[in-house]
Parts: sequence; structure tokens; C-alpha cells
Amino acid sequence: MSLVAPNPQGKRSRKGGARNHENNRIYAHPLPLLFVDSPAGPVKSVLGLLGLSLTRIENPHCEGIFDPITRSVWVSNMEDSMVLWRRGFFGKGNLSRSEPSWLSRQLNIRKAAQGKQLTSEEVTARRRAERKQFKLDRARAIAAVAQEAEEIFEKEGRVIAPALSGPAIPSAATWKPSQPIEFPARAATPADSIDGADEGEEEEEELKNVEHLQLTLQEAFFLLWNMDCLTVLDPNTAWRLTEKPKQLEPMSLKDIWIAFQRAHLPPSFDQPPPPLQFDNPFLINYVVYHHYRSLGWVVKGGIKFCVDYLLYKRGPVFSHAEFALVVMPVYEDEQDQASSMVNLQNSTPFTWSWLSTINRVNSQVQKTLVLVYVTIPSESRISTNVLNSPACFKHYSIREVVLRRFIPARMRD
Repeated sequence: MSLVAPNPQGKRSRKGGARNHENNRIYAHPLPLLFVDSPAGPVKSVLGLLGLSLTRIENPHCEGIFDPITRSVWVSNMEDSMVLWRRGFFGKGNLSRSEPSWLSRQLNIRKAAQGKQLTSEEVTARRRAERKQFKLDRARAIAAVAQEAEEIFEKEGRVIAPALSGPAIPSAATWKPSQPIEFPARAATPADSIDGADEGEEEEEELKNVEHLQLTLQEAFFLLWNMDCLTVLDPNTAWRLTEKPKQLEPMSLKDIWIAFQRAHLPPSFDQPPPPLQFDNPFLINYVVYHHYRSLGWVVKGGIKFCVDYLLYKRGPVFSHAEFALVVMPVYEDEQDQASSMVNLQNSTPFTWSWLSTINRVNSQVQKTLVLVYVTIPSESRISTNVLNSPACFKHYSIREVVLRRFIPARMRD
């Protein structure tokens, strides 16, 4: 006797199960770390009896180039990009919505076969086209029912309320398109624009991947400081006053620490660089990023929902974000805010209309809004010399306030 419950959805559910199984296999590592077992032997057997193990940890060695203009680190090597994305969902493809899939989309464009694997951007475009067609068909059906009710009233004098549901009104579960859906046209590939190319020519120009993985400064510093799996290259070492161009040189941890803070300060051309401050946006945002990453959350940018960060339990491939974070800097000493060179976002009192707007936006997408208050230490209490190393993070503190939208019809109890 089988213990498997019957599946009412049939093939569609099996496809979803296969997709989830494939995602679990691809994104099995929550961080860019590998646990490698030593070969079996007598020593391993003895250690196993003692409760010990010879398992070692291997970190991938990825390389990225620091770009102070965009305040990010670019990872151009596709192997390194996929390692960082599939092991923790770090970064974002500069030509993609999330996963760096530009090359896959271009290859799919060249394929004429039906039923091929689609990228996430193409799946989203198809779903939007189907949803638009469903709304049109449902509107036509409702209009037809209303017209029928009017004809009955004119002929028989009976008043019939038009039904908004029933066999004549399509629903999301029973709807079938009344006409073929026109999916968005795909963009032309570089090979399609070659002058003089014959339609029957089989040889196509080989595609070159021009996409890179773009890491925020918070993600990059977390990878190189905590995971030790990223090397940041200095873009200013590409050309020297030598006969041959030199390769990019890696930056030291101290240089990276200072450069990431300088990237958020006003530029100083002919003047000495401004001093480091406790309210540097890089420090404020990294404190929040590191806090939630260390708790096991996948932290991604939340500008789409008017917030600073989104928290995923496993990653954007598995489920939607559960929490939306708004970073709220708080000065321990108000005089530091008056003398600061940067204007921190949300550091001044905000209006209730602003808070209600963000709370409503995130409530509609089933996300819990969290205000994360980061206390900035006072310069009168702590010397700014501690800003020369990451040891300054111990002087920051975090408080969380969870907001929920009050709905009288649902919260009467």
C-alpha cells in the first residue's frame, strides 16, 4: 500500500516539486563555504570514535574591482559571479533583475525550439501577458452578463442582478484564453544586426558575456572580512608609467576599509581628504547588514518597496521576503549631527504620512515593516581614531521596532 497522498493537481505539482528539488540542489550552500571531508583511513576511523572530524573548510577565491563612482565592487569573472550568487545570493547582475542571466537570455533568443527553459525575466513577462489577457476576458464576460440582464429587463420587466461569478465568468482556476496570447517580443541579438548576413547562414557570431555581478560595499566587505573569499582590486593600478601595462593590484584590508568610507564622503579635489566620521553611511548600513546576515537571513536591497533592505529566509529563489527594513540613524549627541558633512537619510524626524505610506505599501505585498534604529556613538565620548579599523563596530547598537498596519475589520479581537 502506498503512503503517498493523492495529488489532485497532477502534473503541475510534480513540475513544481522537481523545480524545488533542483533549486535545493543548486542553492544548497547558504554561504560561500565548502566543507570537504578527508579521505577515509584508520586515522579518520579513530577520530570518528572520539567524536572528532578531519573536515576542512575551503573558501572560494573570487576577485572584484572596486568602483568608487557607483560605490560597488564589480565581479567580471562569470564563474566567480555564479559562486557568489548561488552560495548566499550576493550581488546582482548589472543587466539582469537579480541573477546574472544576460547570457542565458541571449542564448534563448537564438533558440527556435518550443518549450525551452526560460529565464526569470522571461517568465515574469509571460505571466504579466497572461494576467492582462485574463482581465480582458473577465471584463468581457461581465459586460456580456450585464447586457443580458438589461435585455431581460427590457423584454420581460424583470430585474436581474448581474452575477460576478459563475460558469459564465472565468476565474483564475478555470480560465482559458479566448485568443492566442501575444507575448512580449524579444530583443534582437548582436548577431541579428550584422550587415550582409544571409538568412540561411548557419554560422552565428559567438556571444561574449558583457555582464558583471555588482556587489554593494556592504556585501563586498562582508565577503572579504568575514568569509575571506573575495579579493578587491584597485582600479587605479591598471596603468603605470612603465613600458607595459600592469595587472590590477589587490587592495589591503586597511585600504579597503578607508576607501569604502571615502566613497560616501564629499569629493575633495585639491584639498586633503575629509576626516572619517561615525555617521558614515557605509558604517550605518553595514552594521544593519552584518547584524541580519549573522542571524542567517539573506539581505537584499529593498528600493522596490521604498525600504532599505529586504529579509529572505532562504533566498529570493525559494520565497518572497518576509520583512522590510528601514534604517533609522539616531545620534547619541545632537551636536554631531549639526557638524556632520553628510546628510543621513531618515536621521531627521519624519512625517506620519510618510510612515503610513511605506507601511501600506509593504502590507499590500505581505511584508512586515521593521524600523531599525542604529545609535551613532558620540565623538565627545569616543575618539574618531577607532574608525581606522572595523573594531569601531562594537560602539554601535541596534534597536528594532515592528510595525503592523491596523485593519479594524480584521483586528476586532
